[in-house]
Amino acid sequence: MNRHQRTGFIAAVLLLGGALAPDARAQTAPAVEAAYTAILANPKVVKTLDDIKADDERALAEQKRITEIPAPPYKEKVRAEYYLKRFQELGFKDASIDTEGNVIGLRKGSGGGPKLVVSAHLDTVFPEGTDVTVKEKDGMILAPGIGDDSRGLAALLSLIRAMNANDIKTVGDVMFVGTVGEEELGNLRGVKALFRDHNDIDGFISIDGAVITRIVNQSTGSHRYEMIFRGPGGHSFQEFGLPSAIHAMGRAIAKISELQPPPEPKTTFTVGTVAGGTSVNAIAAEARMAVDMRSDSTEELLKLEAKLLDLVKDAVKEENARWKSDKITVETKLIGDRPAGMVALDSPIVQATQRAVAAITREPRVTFAGSSTDSNWAMSRGIPAVTIGGGGEGGNLHSRNEWYRPVNAWYGPQSALLTILVLAGLDGVTKPTLQLRAK
Repeated sequence: MNRHQRTGFIAAVLLLGGALAPDARAQTAPAVEAAYTAILANPKVVKTLDDIKADDERALAEQKRITEIPAPPYKEKVRAEYYLKRFQELGFKDASIDTEGNVIGLRKGSGGGPKLVVSAHLDTVFPEGTDVTVKEKDGMILAPGIGDDSRGLAALLSLIRAMNANDIKTVGDVMFVGTVGEEELGNLRGVKALFRDHNDIDGFISIDGAVITRIVNQSTGSHRYEMIFRGPGGHSFQEFGLPSAIHAMGRAIAKISELQPPPEPKTTFTVGTVAGGTSVNAIAAEARMAVDMRSDSTEELLKLEAKLLDLVKDAVKEENARWKSDKITVETKLIGDRPAGMVALDSPIVQATQRAVAAITREPRVTFAGSSTDSNWAMSRGIPAVTIGGGGEGGNLHSRNEWYRPVNAWYGPQSALLTILVLAGLDGVTKPTLQLRAK
């Protein structure tokens, strides 16, 4: 990008704060807007943004390479080791894998600023043995986990490379992390360990998925249960009349399916998996199911949970009563607990992210959403946090037909760069807008 092109780019992004997006500017705090004005006018920053775009092809190749390294729940080690190697090659000589399995690289600031975590998760939802070979068809890249969260991991590496190449220095420290345990029954174990071991984190950003105009500022809470129904079992003909664990579970599922949670705040439930029995001609001695409940409100989540657990108990009573027995029992195990939380729209971390999207896409419209991500843990503890996209387009997440298109994919790491600089401060140019927390 030559001097005239850079001047045009700066003029365009500064204009976004005025005529193109008056509403966005009116909602942006003066400190955040002032930081963007200074950062976007800095030649090193403009060059870094340009380098990220030029790195797009390499970042996509990296995304594919990461995808083909299996990372099932609780088995992220091989991918973590690869990611650690990439961190070390990018200059994090002290990068390490912590006791939980997270890959951590600390980029020190000039001092006196906040500590900001920027992360993407290493794990996928797919079990061991899943074919993760990347295929391409009709302009789409197909593979389980290609977007969630291989895109986030690749965007993080592209961002670090460009910052290092242009000697971008922040005031605050930036900790880059590849986390484990974000998906399924990982139960946020990676990010929980991160905050347990580092009590000086002032802000948290998760890069998860693709679309950058969707900003997650609300964490959807979830409770997950495994319910194990047990009974005497027996031959289906000779011992007919005994209660069945599967029939009890079926009664419970039927009752659960009739629950009517409120549409707002969004509250949901599903019986996700079922298993049980030993033979088609046997009265089942054991059956089990896994239930997922979610809500953007902790209060509504707890209400739903209480109702659902009562329905399961009622189902057991009905199965026993049907056969004049007391042999059916149920054991309930909490197997997942993700807390709910929210970060206000006027928080510097939300405003910085929104302003970055406007600057990069030259489109002020963003969608604020609730979701269950690594940011849940920070939000529930009052720590400023957001989840943002890594760039591009994608769909069919959590399915073996997951797809990705690298449409303007560089927008992801570009947006993350600007957000980081506004929050952590650009050394010699701006002060951090992210506040130090009382420790």
